[in-house]
Amino acid sequence: MKIALLGYGKMGKAIEKIALQRGHKIVLRVSDTQVYEISKADVAIDFSVPEAAFDNITNCFRNKVPVISGTTGWLERYNEAVELCNRENGSFVYASNFSLGVHLFSELNKQLANLIHLLKNYDVTIEETHHIKKLDAPSGTAISLAEGIIENSSYMDWKLTSNSEVSKHTIPIKAHRIPDVPGTHIVNYKSKIDTIEIKHTAHNRKGFALGAVIAAEWILGKRGVHSMKDVLNLGHIP
Repeated sequence: MKIALLGYGKMGKAIEKIALQRGHKIVLRVSDTQVYEISKADVAIDFSVPEAAFDNITNCFRNKVPVISGTTGWLERYNEAVELCNRENGSFVYASNFSLGVHLFSELNKQLANLIHLLKNYDVTIEETHHIKKLDAPSGTAISLAEGIIENSSYMDWKLTSNSEVSKHTIPIKAHRIPDVPGTHIVNYKSKIDTIEIKHTAHNRKGFALGAVIAAEWILGKRGVHSMKDVLNLGHIP
């Protein structure tokens, strides 16, 4: 498989290493907003910057190159990208986090939200910690976790905050930025009598890189907009 890396920072280099180990070839390495020719690639993997992501992704659609994207901070244009993908009969997988463990964690999060919602005496908070170079806060993964809870409970919204004082139906998210942390996410349910907590900790970038390459392998020959739930065949989980 011939892969184009759209974004060649730390994640791009980690993806390259995993891809080469799995027998693939890197045919293009793009940094920032440079001009490039994408058509020689079988698939593109975008871990660029928010300013470049939408153009990278839509350029792939127009050139009939399947694209995997993990860039965050551009999602105000996500629906526009989906419309263009469908119009161009393109192939697209977007995830705020490609870690296989995070997607299992996300499914657990939804199940727990549904169970605790029935009890109605727990308050939920989300806390995420990343390296200081991460540009967006809260993380896309924290937002996805909040959305999973909202879908399975009476919560209606989330809010980035430094404390837990928000309205009754709003999930507070705390974001921390400290050096050398690939990513930690905690979902905490607290009542007057006890606390239930689930946590995912990434030890390095290898899990993110592996998930992105697996998604690239999976999407070949497919059309439409997909998620990591499709890639990992988690659709049978209610």
